[in-house]
Amino acid sequence: MTHRFPLKEIARQSGLSTATIDRAINNRAHVSPQTKARVAAAISELEGQEAQLAARGRRMFFDFVIEAPNRFSREIKQAAEDVLPQIGSAVYRLRFVMHEIMDEVDVLQVLTLVAKRGSQGVCLKVRDVPRVRTAIDKLITLGIPVVTLVTDLTATQRIAYVGLDNQSAGRTAAYLIAKTVGDISGTVLTSRSNDLFLGEEEREAAFKLTLKQLCPKLRLINVSGGRGILYETSRILHRAVENLDHLSAVYSMGGGNHIILNVLEQNKLLPDIFVAHDLDKDNRTLIEAGCLNFVLYHDLGVDLKHVFHAFLHYHKLTKEPFTTDISSVQIITPENIPTKRSLL
Repeated sequence: MTHRFPLKEIARQSGLSTATIDRAINNRAHVSPQTKARVAAAISELEGQEAQLAARGRRMFFDFVIEAPNRFSREIKQAAEDVLPQIGSAVYRLRFVMHEIMDEVDVLQVLTLVAKRGSQGVCLKVRDVPRVRTAIDKLITLGIPVVTLVTDLTATQRIAYVGLDNQSAGRTAAYLIAKTVGDISGTVLTSRSNDLFLGEEEREAAFKLTLKQLCPKLRLINVSGGRGILYETSRILHRAVENLDHLSAVYSMGGGNHIILNVLEQNKLLPDIFVAHDLDKDNRTLIEAGCLNFVLYHDLGVDLKHVFHAFLHYHKLTKEPFTTDISSVQIITPENIPTKRSLL
């Protein structure tokens, strides 16, 4: 594994020890494939940021801790890297810990490491559980600002929430379904990736309330816990729809929509309307093919600008006033899909 960075620099970027870095780089024994991949990713991140070293200013490390399907994590990372050159003249380093599944212990280990090595800002998309909230408040007491992304942790001292107006999104989904299927007797399937993501919970609560007001005859079936991952989502969904003979609509709040569509097709239950979230690569393909009717979209690039602005404002490195504008929902149909260039 070739590189041109000191071991300490790679260790700081990856969060591993210098001894582990040395073993991985020199292909010594007792180094797991996951560790090698983590070291390689750290070197790649350092190479991608090396051009900034010519800039004058303060060196700052920003950490991203994200539990999400890989397809969405990639969108977040790409948006952060695209926005980074626009935010100032200091030298910024981004460190990413992104996994499809991160339980409470996993998140606590990462946040403990961040507290130990220091950071100028932490952006989180993690589950809302008590010990994680405590760890976040500890970071704040250490002078490390925390911003939540897409899904919030309201019972913490985090400095800002950045992302979609989840309640508005839920109401919008209900309105679209009501106007499409009407006040008929039927079944609507809702899908969340995890019960412990507060953002999806807010979407669902607003959706249920609004749909009940607009279409009281529609019956709701909720499917949660698949995390947008193939096996789990498929298993839970098969069990939920096995006795249905018709499906009026689907509102997917947590992704994995190609999996949902595959299971519904196998059961001959393709819905009259399908509303999803986020214009990631998978959803772009599905809506272009007409498999999704509406995608509720918000611009991650704008969100990441707000994340970095929150960090810089906390450290008094910008004179611009700090506002916590929540992203408004945009309705994407097969007829108005933004080009990739317009999303940057």
